[in-house]
Amino acid sequence: MRVIAADGSMLGVLGTQEAMKLAQEQGLDLVEVNPKADPPVCKILDFGKYKYEEKKKAGEAKRKQTVVEIKEIKLRPKTDEHDIAFKVKAARRFLEAGHKVKFTVRFRGREITHPEKAHEQLDFVIQGTEDLANLEARAAMEARTMTALVAPKPAIMQKVAQAKVAAEKARQQAEKEGRPMPPSASLPDLPDDDDDDDDDEEGDESAQPG
Repeated sequence: MRVIAADGSMLGVLGTQEAMKLAQEQGLDLVEVNPKADPPVCKILDFGKYKYEEKKKAGEAKRKQTVVEIKEIKLRPKTDEHDIAFKVKAARRFLEAGHKVKFTVRFRGREITHPEKAHEQLDFVIQGTEDLANLEARAAMEARTMTALVAPKPAIMQKVAQAKVAAEKARQQAEKEGRPMPPSASLPDLPDDDDDDDDDEEGDESAQPG
C-alpha cells in the first residue's frame, strides 16, 4: 500500500505490517483513504478526529446547498379580498426565502361551474408577486382544482445564496466565540381554506334530492 504520513508527506509503498507499526508508534491509526488506487492509498491519522472533520465538512456542504421547496397556498372561489391580500404577502415571503409557490383554488359543489372566479384570483395573486417571481406554470385545471406555479427570479435566488453564505460565516464566528446564534425568522403558517365550516353549504348537485 502507498502510505501518507500524518503531516501529509509521502512515505512510499510499504507492507501492511510495517505501515501499521509506524501508525502505532505514533499513537495513531492507519486509514485507507483511496481503495481504488493501485496500490491502495492509506494515511496515518487520528481516526476519531478524521471522522469528526468529515462529518463537519458534510454538514457545511449541506448548509451551503440551495434547496428549492414548493410552498402551496390554498384558495377557494369565495375567499375574500382581505384574505387573498394576506396570502399574497405570505407568497412574497416564501419567494424571498427562495421557495417556489403553488397557488391552488379548490372547487366544491357547483363552484366548478364558474371557473372564471378562480382565474381572477390567480391573476391577482400572480400580479402581486410578479416583481419577485416568474410564472412557471400557467393556470390549469387539475380535477376539481385550478393551479398555477411561480418561481423566484434569478436575482432573488442570488440574494438567498448570498444570505446563506453570510449566515454560515456568522455561525462559524459564533461557534468560535462560544455564543449562541439568534433564531432564524420563521415563514408564515397559513390557514387551510379547505377547513371552512361552511364549505359545503352549497352542496354537490349529485347529492340534491330528486
